[in-house]
Amino acid sequence: MPMYPEIIVIPMREELTRLGVEELRTSEAVDQALKNRPGTTMVIVNSICGCAAGRMRPAVRMALQNSIRPDQSYSVFAGQEKEATERAREYFTGHPPSSPSIGILRDGQLVYLMPRRDIESREAPAIAADLKAAFDRLCAKPVPVQS
Repeated sequence: MPMYPEIIVIPMREELTRLGVEELRTSEAVDQALKNRPGTTMVIVNSICGCAAGRMRPAVRMALQNSIRPDQSYSVFAGQEKEATERAREYFTGHPPSSPSIGILRDGQLVYLMPRRDIESREAPAIAADLKAAFDRLCAKPVPVQS
């Protein structure tokens, strides 16, 4: 059972889906999207929390304007789809649950995590700058060597 009426979370969902971030609403959908996925994948744990999530979503929008981005981007919504959120967090090995949070996986393995504590006390441009730096470092495609 969701924590909040769906009508309340629709704008928060759409703030990410309008950017092309695909929502995962079941644990099966999470596994299908993330398990052994080649390339880089951003996983956003969306949240209704006003201060942190209200900064995180605009930061994601700004970061996705970067020339280098993850190959895929997905979200789960904490407090709404409990099983999907729990399953996504299983991919964040070694880290406690955090909402909101943003993870980057490479070939299905976590290589970057921005937990709530790195979001809630900062403004969207600073969060976006960290995400862009992570994209540049972790999502860049290798340049083919020419012989």
